[in-house]
Amino acid sequence: METDKLKNALNRLHADLANTGSVDPELKDMLQVLDQDIHHLLGQETHEPPEAGGLAGRTQEISAKFAAEHPRLEPVLRELGAILERMGI
Repeated sequence: METDKLKNALNRLHADLANTGSVDPELKDMLQVLDQDIHHLLGQETHEPPEAGGLAGRTQEISAKFAAEHPRLEPVLRELGAILERMGI
C-alpha cells in the first residue's frame, strides 16, 4: 500500500536528517512544512493536496536543492516524490 511506503520513507528521512550535521534553515523549514502537509493528508479520508502546487512537485523541488548539499537525503526525498506522484498528490 502506497500510504505505508510513504510513512516508511518519511521515517527514513527523519532518521537521515537526525544523522546529518547541519541543514540550511530555509531547507529545514521547507521540509517541516512538507512533513506537516503529508501528515495532514494522511489524516484525511480524501487525498486532496493541502496546497495548489502538489506535494509531489514540492518534494521534487526540495530534493533538487538537497542534492548538492546533502546527497544522502536526496534519494529519500526523490522516493517520497515518486510515491506522492503515484498517489496523484
